[in-house]
Amino acid sequence: MDARPKLAFVGIPYDANSSYLRGAASAPALIREAFRCESSNLWSETGVDLGSDGVVFDAGDLELDPDHEPFAKIEEAIARLLDQDFLPVLLGGDHSITYPIVKAFGKKYPTLHILHLDAHPDLYDELHGNRYSHACPFARILEDGLAERLVQVGVRTMNGHQQEQADRFGVEVHAMKDWDDEIVLRFDAPLYISVDLDVLDPAFAPGVSHHEPGGLTTRQVIRLIQRVTAPVIVGADIVEFNPERDPSGVTAVVSAKLLKEIAAKLLT
Repeated sequence: MDARPKLAFVGIPYDANSSYLRGAASAPALIREAFRCESSNLWSETGVDLGSDGVVFDAGDLELDPDHEPFAKIEEAIARLLDQDFLPVLLGGDHSITYPIVKAFGKKYPTLHILHLDAHPDLYDELHGNRYSHACPFARILEDGLAERLVQVGVRTMNGHQQEQADRFGVEVHAMKDWDDEIVLRFDAPLYISVDLDVLDPAFAPGVSHHEPGGLTTRQVIRLIQRVTAPVIVGADIVEFNPERDPSGVTAVVSAKLLKEIAAKLLT
């Protein structure tokens, strides 16, 4: 292992584009706390020791003001990490942050593919008059030509408008009604992974703003991530953990577990 860290963890404490409940802005600190908690260890299931020196650089949280171009600041921060050849793993925050994140990735990786795990397609052209809502990031990403391929897994809230958007942009949707435990997703270009925690059934992750029954188990998500194939996985985000709906702390622990497995996948 090189002395210089390859992974960079960055918190993005931003939830101003949440359409229903606020709270996700306070998630990054709690994900870190659960990640470092001595109740477990820092080894992934695939044998990567994320606690070793020179593996992870924690860049802390971005300081964002919703009234002063937060998206530009997010994009600039991620671009700086990419210029230094880090593999960024972003801790949200609501899902709107994925748009400025991918703007930075798209400039470095013009053939970028995205794997999006979510109960929701997040393809609205606008929601409640807001084109930058957390329900819209993938519409903006595809409009701007920032990804050549978008694959969505876990969707169980598709409506007519978003289906039209999926058809318009050529999105590959693996809806929960058609779930197959043996699915293996293969990509032939640099891959970015975006995980909205409500892809999980609320029984496994109650600490989200939008409870949507009928989702994946924690094991199914881990298995899916571990089996993904791509020439290189260049970054990831974990979003929509709302600590205000997580009194037992179980969703923080689930977030940390997924962080470990995703981080290990980026390194292998």
